[in-house]
Amino acid sequence: MTRRTGRRPGNPGTRESILDAARAAFAERGFDAASIRAIAGTAGVDPALVHHYFGSKDQLFLTAMNFPVDPGQLVPKVLAGDRDGVGERMVRIFLGVWDSPAGSAGVALLRSAVSNEWTARLLREFITTQVLRRVLEQLDVEPDQLPLRGSLVATR
Repeated sequence: MTRRTGRRPGNPGTRESILDAARAAFAERGFDAASIRAIAGTAGVDPALVHHYFGSKDQLFLTAMNFPVDPGQLVPKVLAGDRDGVGERMVRIFLGVWDSPAGSAGVALLRSAVSNEWTARLLREFITTQVLRRVLEQLDVEPDQLPLRGSLVATR
């Protein structure tokens, strides 16, 4: 009898179970309060398996959101140029994503958020933690002004 070599095949539903648990945790607790350990526990897997499939908490969140692009690649474009144009560049760049072939997943997410509070919470959490926070961290703004500036950037 011949033995197979290599990694033992996992349960095909494991990845999806982790994503389901992650979506629930991010919607209920938010990005910052949701932990890999708690997500793994809900999914019934070891936390190392979550890291194996997704790498980091940020990557797990991006995958769970099914967002068409990594905001980490877009933020430098938002920040390129003068500070006064950050809001406008952010809107233009994200509209460009929505209008691209990759944007269909984002459009579906936005449509779902309009009628589903759970999806709306996930989308708000995504925009706050993955976009606005990253932009604000790069701006030379007094810490006590960050919430106000973030709100202004978000509403432009």
